[in-house]
Amino acid sequence: MNNKPHLDEEALAELQDVMDDEFEVLIQTYLGDSRERIAGLRKAIELEDADAFAKMAHSFKGSCINIGAPHLGELCMMAEVAGKENRLEDASAMVDNIETEFRTVTRMLEGLVVR
Repeated sequence: MNNKPHLDEEALAELQDVMDDEFEVLIQTYLGDSRERIAGLRKAIELEDADAFAKMAHSFKGSCINIGAPHLGELCMMAEVAGKENRLEDASAMVDNIETEFRTVTRMLEGLVVR
């Protein structure tokens, strides 16, 4: 199922080029925002708010794709679809998967910015 890489090295190299000194700030901002989004996904499940869940997953998906984390983006897309289809019974396991992949991505990204 996981045919997408954790990180898109090419996209990240391009970002690093473009952002230069701001790259580390970008990564730290992404990681902080992502932690908030994961908490938001959990809260939406708790409130049984499928619409909020779908919207949160959608915005998380966009930031994952922008930062070069395609597999995490794919997991968010699956969560977004579940929210749109009002399938919150699957949502908790999906967020667990998102969280696991996010931990992997976090380790890899932090490895890039620590000089």
